[in-house]
Amino acid sequence: MVTESVHYPSSIVPVGHVEPVPRRIRGTIGGRVAFDTRRALYVWEWSAYPQFSIPAADLVDAVLTDDDHVEQLGAGPARRHTLQVGSEVREGAAWVWDHGAPARLQDTVRFEWEALDSWFEEDEPVFVHPRSPYSRVDALSSSSSVRVELEGVVLADAPHCVKLFETGLPTRYYLDRTYVDWTRLRRSDTVTRCPYKGTTSGYWSFAGDVAAHPDIAWVYDFPTIHANRIAGMVAFYNEQVDLSVDGTPLPRPSAPAK
Repeated sequence: MVTESVHYPSSIVPVGHVEPVPRRIRGTIGGRVAFDTRRALYVWEWSAYPQFSIPAADLVDAVLTDDDHVEQLGAGPARRHTLQVGSEVREGAAWVWDHGAPARLQDTVRFEWEALDSWFEEDEPVFVHPRSPYSRVDALSSSSSVRVELEGVVLADAPHCVKLFETGLPTRYYLDRTYVDWTRLRRSDTVTRCPYKGTTSGYWSFAGDVAAHPDIAWVYDFPTIHANRIAGMVAFYNEQVDLSVDGTPLPRPSAPAK
């Protein structure tokens, strides 16, 4: 196994950065609209991706109750609130920015993502977290050959691939299913979502002679339009397998991420 430091572009957005969102943003709970705004802000509480901050004046069916608790979030202090939409109550689901946070965030609310049943940018659903305006996802067809091994067992050997380049993550190599040895893999029940690629259709694990290796490969059968070239193709975690591209072994990235 070869390991070494990161060899892909990292995020450069500083914590506390605020930018306008030039899109209509809505959130719903129990089929009712909690907020509907064209004046949302991106706020980076950590550098990898932003959250939405919603003007309090653009709440629709949402009622906030102050929990009398102040906490330091990434961009500054905020007061925790309980959120009620109709008969639905979500405790501690909202944060109203307090004095000391960036001035542009005053009178706006940052919601816990999972507290809402659904989020929409314009009329399209958004999963996991907002898509960063500074991140790119490019899926490019490539003539590079890719070989995947684990514990000395060849799990895939493909003469070409689709390379997916996503800001802040290692390059992922998506392979046609026909080049994967499915006799060595077992399907799992794992499902993950990505705001840039969509919802996975399947995960597979490998039981080696040395150890079990859960969820080392995945497929998006119906990815977002931005990543449609990877539809139905298989990718393996660079962090968990031994990859060779054009005959050259690749270092394993030091931190797991997808």
